[in-house]
Amino acid sequence: MKERERFIAALERRPITGLVPHFELVFFLTMEAFGKLHPSQRNYAQWDQMSKKEQQLHLDEIAQLYIATARRYRHSAILYHGVAGWDMETNRRCMERIRELGGDEYALFSHGDATYALPTGDDVMEFSCRLIDNEQGLKDQAEKMVDDQIALTEKMRSWGVLDGFCLCSDYCFNTNPFMSPDQFGEFVFPYLKKLIAAYREQKYYAIKHTDGNIMPILDMLVEANPHALHSLDPQGGVDIAEVKRRYGDRLCLIGNVNCGSMQTGTPEELAASVRYALQNGMPGYGYIFSTSNCIYTGMPLERYEMMLDIWRREGVYAG
Repeated sequence: MKERERFIAALERRPITGLVPHFELVFFLTMEAFGKLHPSQRNYAQWDQMSKKEQQLHLDEIAQLYIATARRYRHSAILYHGVAGWDMETNRRCMERIRELGGDEYALFSHGDATYALPTGDDVMEFSCRLIDNEQGLKDQAEKMVDDQIALTEKMRSWGVLDGFCLCSDYCFNTNPFMSPDQFGEFVFPYLKKLIAAYREQKYYAIKHTDGNIMPILDMLVEANPHALHSLDPQGGVDIAEVKRRYGDRLCLIGNVNCGSMQTGTPEELAASVRYALQNGMPGYGYIFSTSNCIYTGMPLERYEMMLDIWRREGVYAG
């Protein structure tokens, strides 16, 4: 099976043989691994001044970097992040180039959330006041954000390059969600469910990501009916064994390797976290191996490679 086929089989909770599929939301360490800046960190302020040939060379180089990352670290899927300042047409050209160069070896996803996320420090006061003073206004805005996203992705179907979307609005701190469960059920859940239903109708796969302590809203996240839930954050008190026991028959699980252990833990702590994720995620299939966030800037690359060494040896389904 190609990596894309293995990834989709896991999303659909179908049996596979060989290595558990592996995926990371972002691999930011491209400078250390390949000597090249990650595409999402680049500045193309002079893009419109470039000749068509120069633009195409940049698109080719970015596409090749995504594929090189997937190939070296055996990612089963690529999440395209876009480049700041690029319009939709340019991002479309880049995604098409990834598909052209990679063929159907890797699943290709893009960002696609349109629900409220954790407010920034600058916005939290205003948002909190609106929760009390302008409930209907918040709901109207939530409806419009989702409707606009559905209309956009319907247009994107004609491109024929994407397998699905990662919904990356974060809802939770390590302690609790940023809204109470009742508020989440009123201002986020109905719109998340509507968006995912539209993706399914459009024949896309939907992966819902959020860090932190999702346990108070876990039932609603599952009821929204994504194909998979990422990242099952142990730093937020999320136990993959408990989530697997409760909902492993309803959706695919992605993640749970503790990023704190990868950053500052001992080798023994990291190894224990990797093994715990594999041992509790793999049974019954429907599991994709991943960290509890991403391979972020500043993480030691050797720690990621240590994680992968254990995965290659122990994350194997028997034939």
